Amino acid sequence: MNFPDEVYREFILDHYRDPANKGKLEDFDFKQEGLNPHCGDRIEVFLELEQGKVTDISHDGSGCAISQAGASLITEEVKGLNEQEIKNITKEDMVELLQIPVDYTREKCAMLALQTIKKALDEK
Repeated sequence: MNFPDEVYREFILDHYRDPANKGKLEDFDFKQEGLNPHCGDRIEVFLELEQGKVTDISHDGSGCAISQAGASLITEEVKGLNEQEIKNITKEDMVELLQIPVDYTREKCAMLALQTIKKALDEK
């Protein structure tokens, strides 16, 4: 294994072990659950919006390192963004946040949190 792979793996594991924004917000405007039935990843996101912008966000759930690290990273990324900016976040943006290649079998894991956030905004 070369050095960059090791760094990327540790980066993901760090976010898995010590995720940002983990837990349930006390005050939230919207809540949404997401599930990846193929591997059992489960997430719940809690959003607080003010004037169309995310002022606070958190997540809870369980799953593989990629899904949980993805939740940690994307909740940090969307703070302060408006709904349209969040809806414009792509799979490629998510892969860039994760800093690892994501093949077809791991794509649902990597995208679960972002898709759940987008669904919360669509259903609000």
